[in-house]
Amino acid sequence: MIAAVLVVAVAPFSGVASAEPEGESSLANSPSLSLRTLGGDPTIALYGVEGVQTVSIPVQPGLLPTELDATALLPVNAVGGTVEVSQDDRVISRVPLPADRGRFVIPLVGARVVDNAVTVLVRSFLSLPDGYCVFDANNPLRLTDTEVRYAGQELAPTTIADFLPPVLRKLTLFVPREPSPAESDAAVRLATATVARYGTQRTEVDIVEDDGAAVPAPQPLERQIIVREGGAPGLSLQGPNAVRALLISGAAGDLANQARLLSSELSRLAVQSAAVAGPLSAVPRLAGDSTTIRALGQPGVNATAQVNPRVTIPLDQTRMGRSVQGVRVHLQGSYTPLPAAIAGRIVVSIGGEVLDQWAAEPSGVIDRWVDVPDRLLQRYTNLDVALNAAGNTGRCGEFQPITLNIDGESPVQSAPADPPIPLGFQSLPQALMPRIEVGIGDGSSVAFADLRRAVLILIGLQRLSGLPFDTAVVSTADATASTNPAIVVSADGWNDESVTLPVAVDSEGVITVENIDGTGGSTTLALDPLVGFGSLQTFYSGGRTLLVATSTDTPGELDRLLQWLDADATRWSGLQGNALIAVPGRDVIQLTTPEAVEPQAAAEDRGGRYLAIGGVVVALVVVGAAAVALRARRSRGTADPS
Repeated sequence: MIAAVLVVAVAPFSGVASAEPEGESSLANSPSLSLRTLGGDPTIALYGVEGVQTVSIPVQPGLLPTELDATALLPVNAVGGTVEVSQDDRVISRVPLPADRGRFVIPLVGARVVDNAVTVLVRSFLSLPDGYCVFDANNPLRLTDTEVRYAGQELAPTTIADFLPPVLRKLTLFVPREPSPAESDAAVRLATATVARYGTQRTEVDIVEDDGAAVPAPQPLERQIIVREGGAPGLSLQGPNAVRALLISGAAGDLANQARLLSSELSRLAVQSAAVAGPLSAVPRLAGDSTTIRALGQPGVNATAQVNPRVTIPLDQTRMGRSVQGVRVHLQGSYTPLPAAIAGRIVVSIGGEVLDQWAAEPSGVIDRWVDVPDRLLQRYTNLDVALNAAGNTGRCGEFQPITLNIDGESPVQSAPADPPIPLGFQSLPQALMPRIEVGIGDGSSVAFADLRRAVLILIGLQRLSGLPFDTAVVSTADATASTNPAIVVSADGWNDESVTLPVAVDSEGVITVENIDGTGGSTTLALDPLVGFGSLQTFYSGGRTLLVATSTDTPGELDRLLQWLDADATRWSGLQGNALIAVPGRDVIQLTTPEAVEPQAAAEDRGGRYLAIGGVVVALVVVGAAAVALRARRSRGTADPS
């Protein structure tokens, strides 16, 4: 067992150039921040005549939330109402609703800050015409475009423990122009750990060259970290800026350990401006075959409706930490017993496909195992449970609303999937977890541009994951030859014959798509004039998943592809197929080759497979000005006897 050791010190580390102090412009002063920036849903939905929602607001040291500013979208036929904010059964404020689509302010003064956050209950009380009920899940009171107004000025961090604030808009990492593998490894760890820590805040992470010049003043809600191999090991706040940069230094063997401190619970004890971490283990979280929906991020679900309450249980493979199959859920919960005159059924479904259903019972108890077919599994699979009631419920207010509840301790069983289910981009990042090898450089140095590319890819994957994952920077050759899941960046071209990409190009510019007809052969496409492209491709090979970022000696197209992914938070999650191609002058193309289709599904739907094949060919044809040759051949083995 390795014990973690932390040494704190007051004396600063040396050797970081800094700009002249910029005063206090780097400190947030009475800001207004949207709930999206704060990591929440920008819309607060309040269901029913009396709706309720819990809202948690992170608070920077030195600031206090004073107002919640929102636009009210009233349900159909609502003629007004009141919004109340309370905390611990203490009313903070009570304000009337404005007219539909009106802007209004909810005071928050007096709410207490606990653990750098204010948590309040927002309740709505609607005024409705006589005889009108509101229990339509599609017709709540919505408070949209919500912003929190703060008073005061942010306090600058003075210790390592306080360096990362509750709200972080941007993290800037400074690394040398030609980073070493150790510096690259530390930068990758810091980037992914920050994205995992701040989650839905969607903190921007930038990596820039450290040329030894002065560190510029950060923007409000920005932090800067300098990664430097050499010197004494440790972390220290450096420079005269109001918000000082954090220097992480040490020998190659120490650097990753010091970087781990910032995301470790041990960092809370680093209550000085400098600290040195002892050995910190980065043991990947291994998923078991049995868990609960609570462990998958859902503490329990419940819904109340007039007749048909519905709840959704998210089955998140990234929270399982692996690609899975054979998923079974033991639904445990309850519902309001129905009167004798009302019939009802419990219906369990995924995407509208019914998996199981049974008659509602007088006990109101749910205790049933449900099997999830492998063909319905995605990265995120929503299991819907509904109580459908039918009968005469009388006039508004005469029938008690029905509440449906599924307990957070409901067990979820699964087994590891080999190959992943599904294949392709939807298998990421879970098929790479829990520890990802990152292949960049030759083992002695790393190109700065390749480090940026790797960081962009890992940030995108970490945003998809409910759990942080561990990374290890190795050479491209080692990552390719490894038996472990890996991301490989080879921006100038792919020359490793031991690994065949789903979509490849040779030195003459001939594009090859593997196994296009499902028989082990390949199809080639020659374009005139030659067209270079950048690509991001994922495939299952040698018992592990690989994600390869490469180009046909056109790294600018690979960069354009990665920037396209990074520009919209929904693009990574929406990727389908197994190859993403960027060619000059065209939108990014998503391709699906047969490797991205489960064998059983392919066998059951040969027609669908050939439709996919046609789509691949058409997509490749449009990348060039003219297609001059299209020919099929065997890439391996004997010729086709037909």
